[in-house]
Amino acid sequence: MSSSMAAAVAVLIAALVLAYVIGRVLTRRSGRVRQTGPGSAVGAETDAVAQAEAERNLTDLGLSRTGPTILHFSAEWCGPCAGVRRVVDQVCAELPAIAHVEIDMDANPQAARRLSVLSLPTTFIFDARGHQRYRTSGVPRAADLRTAVEPLLA
Repeated sequence: MSSSMAAAVAVLIAALVLAYVIGRVLTRRSGRVRQTGPGSAVGAETDAVAQAEAERNLTDLGLSRTGPTILHFSAEWCGPCAGVRRVVDQVCAELPAIAHVEIDMDANPQAARRLSVLSLPTTFIFDARGHQRYRTSGVPRAADLRTAVEPLLA
């Protein structure tokens, strides 16, 4: 085997290893519930801006004012969105104080744009004041959603 052929094979192997690592990282992140609200770097805003945004969330997105809301974006053509719907319905059945809002991204692209939804399914958890507290892409586990919303019920 010539040295140029060996170099080409080494580059090909390195590219495959890199693609594998990137794929594993993205797969591990899918469905993981990440904190985005008060106390996190993503949710760091001034009080006035945060209050205005929270009030806009309550009115524009149809969030509950009496308890936490699980909101997820879906579309008719999205296969995994049915899995999210089942998981969220299960959590809401176990914890009846939680509201569930589903927004069709095709019917309401403005809401998706406002919340920076780039992929489906994307799920958010809002507290009763309309502040975004958690976000996940992909299909979350019921236990992860339950763990995220239970402290918001107090």
